[in-house]
Amino acid sequence: MRILLLGLTLSFCLSAAAQQPTAARQRELIRLVRQDCGSCHGMTLKGGLGSPLLPENLRDKPADSLVAVVLQGRPGTPMSAWKSILEENEAQWIIAELIKGFPQE
Repeated sequence: MRILLLGLTLSFCLSAAAQQPTAARQRELIRLVRQDCGSCHGMTLKGGLGSPLLPENLRDKPADSLVAVVLQGRPGTPMSAWKSILEENEAQWIIAELIKGFPQE
């Protein structure tokens, strides 16, 4: 099972890499995650109102499900949908970076 999850994560990361946002957009996305997501998930992403967004908390979760949460939100919770300001490839990039260990800026 671990090998399957690792393979799926690697496959996801490779497909996300093929459609990476520009370097300028990546900087904007890093700021968005650190500031906007950090307001609930903690400025260091270690958790707060929202759950931690650290690699050890995300690695066992399907990347496509995490992307769906980013884009669609979680009804009935404070996790809002970000699809109005994020493209799918941007959400994929964010998740791939969170799984690796999110950049500081």
